[in-house]
Amino acid sequence: MTVALERTTPATPATPPAPPAAAHARPARLVLTPETTLAGKLDGAWWPRSRDLAGELPVLVAALAEPWGRITRVTVNPTRWPVIPHKVPVAGHAVHVGWFTEQDPDTLILLSYTVGRWDLLVVPPQTAPAAAARLMAAAAVPGSVLTARALIAAEAVIGRRPDLRNREDAWESEGGARRSDIGSDIGSLARQPVGPLSAGAWW
Repeated sequence: MTVALERTTPATPATPPAPPAAAHARPARLVLTPETTLAGKLDGAWWPRSRDLAGELPVLVAALAEPWGRITRVTVNPTRWPVIPHKVPVAGHAVHVGWFTEQDPDTLILLSYTVGRWDLLVVPPQTAPAAAARLMAAAAVPGSVLTARALIAAEAVIGRRPDLRNREDAWESEGGARRSDIGSDIGSLARQPVGPLSAGAWW
């Protein structure tokens, strides 16, 4: 699955702005780790358009219905989400939303009763497209030991260092950076362990 980067055009008087609800009808910006025997820390990445869980989760869960089956529960860290709804309706069923302060703040955990668990890096909504593309590609590297926290920290370093950004631009100008290149580059900057989940709420 590839990252869909959007290009916006200025509104004209003849084209009224779309209502807020239409923004949530757009496809989820999502990339998943290819199926492989290599187990990594992350199963892909999601780039939401806002920090509105009630509006963003239905689009994400619907997009994952085919590859992953019916998602029944989601957990987040409350430091990144101003409002955490108890339940979110999605395609005729309710997804229960819980929170854990010990969970990596930049990770979204999705659970299914029958299929299993998946951890997604959550790319901050305000992230620039080039940085989001780097993060999403790195999160989808099979077998990567990098956590969401490590990837976000590494991208912050890349954002402050023009020499690293120029190297990324050079790769892309030569036909696109390979995922292994991006993963190893970010991996050389930060490696941090992930902690266990020990507390939270489902109500």
